[in-house]
Amino acid sequence: MRVLPSERPIPGNGEGTPLPERPGELPPVIRRTEFVAFALAGLLLIAIVTVLYLGRAFFLPVVMAFVTGTMLSPAATFLEKRKVPRGLAAALIVIAVTTLVGFVVALIASPAMEWSSRLPELGAKLKDKLHVFDRPLALWRELQAMLGGSEGLPSLQMPKFEWVQPTIEFLSPTFTEFLLFFVTLILFIASWRDLRRAMIMTFGDHDARLRTLRILNEIEVHLGNYLLTVTLINVGVGVAAGIVCALTGMPNPAGLGALAATLNFIPIIGPVAMFVILVVVGLVTFPTVSGGLMAALAFGGLTFLEGHFLTPTIIGRRLELNALAVLLALAFWTWLWGPMGAFLSSPLLIVALILKEHLLPQDSPQLPQD
Repeated sequence: MRVLPSERPIPGNGEGTPLPERPGELPPVIRRTEFVAFALAGLLLIAIVTVLYLGRAFFLPVVMAFVTGTMLSPAATFLEKRKVPRGLAAALIVIAVTTLVGFVVALIASPAMEWSSRLPELGAKLKDKLHVFDRPLALWRELQAMLGGSEGLPSLQMPKFEWVQPTIEFLSPTFTEFLLFFVTLILFIASWRDLRRAMIMTFGDHDARLRTLRILNEIEVHLGNYLLTVTLINVGVGVAAGIVCALTGMPNPAGLGALAATLNFIPIIGPVAMFVILVVVGLVTFPTVSGGLMAALAFGGLTFLEGHFLTPTIIGRRLELNALAVLLALAFWTWLWGPMGAFLSSPLLIVALILKEHLLPQDSPQLPQD
């Protein structure tokens, strides 16, 4: 029998297994060096995450200062062009931002302290209002019994308030962290130009220097635009929420509006938390459930329009953020660094996307289309 050239047997193999016609058809093989490289990269990633988690007291204020300073650097450059020394411009910007944050905190703190002192009373009122759900719960228990369930749902109980103090301690950074953040922020803004020059001149190759310059410029522009745009959007959400609360008769609409604007800086979690707060406040304040849900439902519609139409239209033109990537970044940084990590999740994701765009450009080898 004549043996075709494409079916020549492998030397040393008595079974006569045919060789593929072209070497390109051989199945991909993971070499030992590639496997070792993947393993080392995974171990390095685990080590970095562990260090960031254990060194939270140091890395969180420093990273927060770096990200915030990069966002505020365009304002310092603007003042520097107006003959204001950069060090003085950095101090003025930090003082102005701190004053604004202090004003917002004052709006929120006053009603929060008043309500925290009345938690047992408010909890009792809320429990009385939730008796409207007794009938649906009873129907559910009857349905469960008909289906053979051995246990019904437990009676509705109000949660205890022992979590308040640990939560406040978790949300409140120490004085040392505050001091480290503010000092690092001022020095970072004041010396940003020198830091840029030092990072660019670190590379000896002209192309590497040019790539570094482009990366730093895009990070500064995109983070500055992100901060400005998101701040304006959140201020608008806060004003609209305050107006909604005032029209529906909610107590302290200014404080609730300031809280809505602040929580809206945290993607996904912030609007949901504000909706829950409005539901609780409304149920405690108004005699009927329908009246108590008016402000929350109006706020839900407002945030739906803002999250699905306004923000994607504005932010998406500047830098497209995948919804799944935003969610995963939010979950990871919140787990790692808490509420401040949630605030940093989107800026850090923007930085990662810019680095990916420049270090892995579109003209590099790509996978085939589906």
